[in-house]
Amino acid sequence: MMHLFRRRPTLNHGDAIPEPGTLHLEGARKGAIETGRTRLIVTGAMFTLAFLVIAGRMVDVALLKGGSGQHARASKDSELAFDRADIVDRNGVLLATSLPTVSLYARPREILDPVEAAQRIANILPDLNRAELQAKLQGDRAFIYLRRNLTPRQEYAINALGIPGLYFEKGEKRIYPQSELTAHVVGLTDLDDKGIAGIEKTFEKELRARREPLRLSIDIRVQTIMRNELLKTVADFHAIGGTGMVMDVRTGELLAMVSLPDFNPNNLASATSAAMFNRATLGVYEMGSTFKLFNTAAALDYGVATVNSVYDVTHPIRVARFEITDYHPEHHPITVAEILRVSSNIGSAKMAMDLGTDNQRAFLGRLGMLRPASIELPEVGSPLVPNPWREINTMTIAYGHGIAVTPLQMMTGVSALVNGGLFHPATLLERPDGEPIPEERVIKEETSASLRQLMRLVVTSGTGEKADVKGYDVGGKTGTAEKNSGGTYRHKSLLSSFIATFPISNPRYVVLAMIDEPQGNKASFGFATAGWTAAPTVGRVVAQIGPLLGIPPQAEPDPATKEKEHMAQNGSSKGNRNREITFAEAQ
Repeated sequence: MMHLFRRRPTLNHGDAIPEPGTLHLEGARKGAIETGRTRLIVTGAMFTLAFLVIAGRMVDVALLKGGSGQHARASKDSELAFDRADIVDRNGVLLATSLPTVSLYARPREILDPVEAAQRIANILPDLNRAELQAKLQGDRAFIYLRRNLTPRQEYAINALGIPGLYFEKGEKRIYPQSELTAHVVGLTDLDDKGIAGIEKTFEKELRARREPLRLSIDIRVQTIMRNELLKTVADFHAIGGTGMVMDVRTGELLAMVSLPDFNPNNLASATSAAMFNRATLGVYEMGSTFKLFNTAAALDYGVATVNSVYDVTHPIRVARFEITDYHPEHHPITVAEILRVSSNIGSAKMAMDLGTDNQRAFLGRLGMLRPASIELPEVGSPLVPNPWREINTMTIAYGHGIAVTPLQMMTGVSALVNGGLFHPATLLERPDGEPIPEERVIKEETSASLRQLMRLVVTSGTGEKADVKGYDVGGKTGTAEKNSGGTYRHKSLLSSFIATFPISNPRYVVLAMIDEPQGNKASFGFATAGWTAAPTVGRVVAQIGPLLGIPPQAEPDPATKEKEHMAQNGSSKGNRNREITFAEAQ
């Protein structure tokens, strides 16, 4: 019988003899380790792949597709681009821009303890009413804003509360660095960043589509001077408001447009209906004796009168129950030049009758007085024109009653009168160099030259003496109109205005100041007429903006030469010149 024996492994001297089953256990352990290692490698690879997919998707959304929804942002040259382009003045000064912001909202259904949540949120945002906040969080609405435009510190503090149901929404906030200074021009946006007034509203689509700043014609330096001087006049004469503008007569560009009272576009609460009312473009007024510029220009242009034509102004004009009188009556016939210089209503009305209703209406139509002004603002008023246009209307319109226009219409019309006779539509956008300027001839060049001489007389020896600025040869016209309320003129409610151009020999700019319901003071001897209120305002503005705009003051001629020029232009008697002491008191 054969026996089979299993041969044990040969051991060297000193080797330990393995226990039975030990080799089997070591093999199983090694296999388990290899299996675990393989599983870890596979799992790690799967996580790595998942992270790569997520990262790739994030890059695709954030960089390639620009995100989605109303708060999406696009990357351009590694810079953050906003939904709305900046607005700047003609020199690149920032007027409106956008900044990144965060808003806090809640999903009330996810709030576990609305009472505690309201208390903790109110501790960080004390301007929120805790009771109202609690009521919102206890509601059943799916979504509700709690606070817009958090500061980074507030965002961090709210986030640190760890309250489920609170969320943050990325967005942008429109900022107006110049605050009230350009409020009526630039306008503002609402809480949803949508333009609701001014340039912001007019160019809503363009501001969202473009990336380059929108450049306006406004010069922030000129705007500042105009606003400061208007504020001073309104305060000194306890007026209810005012407006002022500066226009380039060669292009129609507005370098300044101010309306008082104004508002802070960074604070929606300040934007009341009264503060947002733009007197420059939306207000419609009877402009008073400033309209005599149009009446005189029309008579000269149609050839029905010359500067030396004489009219009898010694007696009031009576038409039915109406009577036309002068503020300071003249007791002898006077020339057309004198009519404008002393601001005679009677003389202007007689000139208008020689001109005729049809010619008057056609002339005012060419100067844009019978249609709303063309300007890049939504706040534009429509003129009030008589219908039917009777004889009495023709006479009263000659001195600025019976027709109501906006101050902007007055600006564009006078600009055409003094620039050689070319009408340029007003604009708040800078006209690029070389771009054709829209223009239409409305009067002859010689008419424009004659009118400028007459406007200079108004300042040197007429109702606008307080607007004279040494070295700038200012020419202009005063206007003091009683405000109409319910068909009745209120004698104590005046609208005082002065419109001027400089330098008179080669006009570059037209300047207007209008003061709403000024009250006489001690310095004005109780007068609230334009010669005491608006004319000095314009003079101060001209003195400051002239050097800024590259117009140095010119040397004054010697007194003898000046007197000869005055005599040649005036054409009036010595007796008339002796009465000039009272001209500053006239309207």
